[in-house]
Amino acid sequence: MAEAILTLSGSTQLASSHPPNSRFSPFHGPPSHISARRNVITGSFSPRILRCEAVGLEEATPAAAAVPKRIKKNRYEMENLTTWLLRQDQSGNIDVELTVVLSSISLACKQIASLLQRSNIINLTGGQGTVNVQGEDQKKLDVISNELFCNCLRSSGRTGIIASEEENVPIAVEETDSGNYIVVFDPIDGSANIDTSLTTGSIFGIYGPDEQCLVDMNDDSMLDEAKQKCIVSVCQPGSNLLAAGYCLYSSSVVFTLSVGKGVYAFTLDPAYGEFVLTHEDIKIPKTGKVYSFNEGNYDLWDDNLKQYLDHLRKPGPPNGKPYSGRYIGCLVGEIHRMLLYGGIYGNPKNKNNKNGNLRLLYECAPMSYLVEQAGGKAIDGYRRILEIMPEQIHQRTPIFIGSPDEVEKLENYLVSELVV
Repeated sequence: MAEAILTLSGSTQLASSHPPNSRFSPFHGPPSHISARRNVITGSFSPRILRCEAVGLEEATPAAAAVPKRIKKNRYEMENLTTWLLRQDQSGNIDVELTVVLSSISLACKQIASLLQRSNIINLTGGQGTVNVQGEDQKKLDVISNELFCNCLRSSGRTGIIASEEENVPIAVEETDSGNYIVVFDPIDGSANIDTSLTTGSIFGIYGPDEQCLVDMNDDSMLDEAKQKCIVSVCQPGSNLLAAGYCLYSSSVVFTLSVGKGVYAFTLDPAYGEFVLTHEDIKIPKTGKVYSFNEGNYDLWDDNLKQYLDHLRKPGPPNGKPYSGRYIGCLVGEIHRMLLYGGIYGNPKNKNNKNGNLRLLYECAPMSYLVEQAGGKAIDGYRRILEIMPEQIHQRTPIFIGSPDEVEKLENYLVSELVV
């Protein structure tokens, strides 16, 4: 029913399309449920000012039409990962095959999250009794999570080559309908935290096919030397990444992703079993007051780096307080906190490890891609991480990553003359 504003005797009243004899007519005495006031001189009633929110209001008041209506978001409205990926496909940011690959990775992450939550109950804590190619003791969930990732990627039918931190060499997918995407991943980052139920995560990166490295393998064929060299060409610089992300396993399970158009985070809703968009277009703060270094290695670091850490520990502007030190022992946890609150994370070289501890292909490159997409920086001390060309599958590198202003401050210390 259309309504309009009617002004009578200096007071604004609501004119209705009801007939004059209607009990809702403003020209009669007010109904008992409508507040009114009596004119003490004439004894007549005049209704209080009524607000008109009728459909026809814009026609009566043109000025109101210029003000856009704010659409309130329904509190039950949500966007899940699948819907978001389909929108990226429709926008031309990714293709259907990459959508399938990313969906298969998210499925692997859900399975790993479930196992981690029950690890103490189903006896999945402790070591596997094996050692990986880097000489590190493997946890039970290291092995299981690696198998889950590989199985999900194989079954997607869109993955050509799989390279895992837990595998000696990359794996060529045998399925005849396999695609050409190259997926690199660390199935469990921070696996030393599993037994104490602390933060862990998974890291992945996706590269496009290298035309010189398309391998056609039969089920029972063995890698000859030529094919093995071809698969090793999976070593591409991080600047070639098409997508990268991580899954954080903590008080919440958070799947964070970039396809080259910003960084988005999805939180697993246990009620629905779906990753729901919770952090849209994340931008890392330009500065931060938190640093994350394993200071147990302080005496093994270069003197310039020591001076930088000494600077962070001293009270300074803007509040006269030193930086806060935080160290989780899980790269995923460190980066997740940094994306939201800023700061800097460092895993530098030292006298015992000339190349640092973290793998370039599986950890440093994907995380650097994410942080740069959010406006941050990542270097090995002197050059951009994404520009490093891997020479080996399991190559390690130092890394300093985080808020752009904090990384630049560190750079100034590393290249400056040592202050005695």
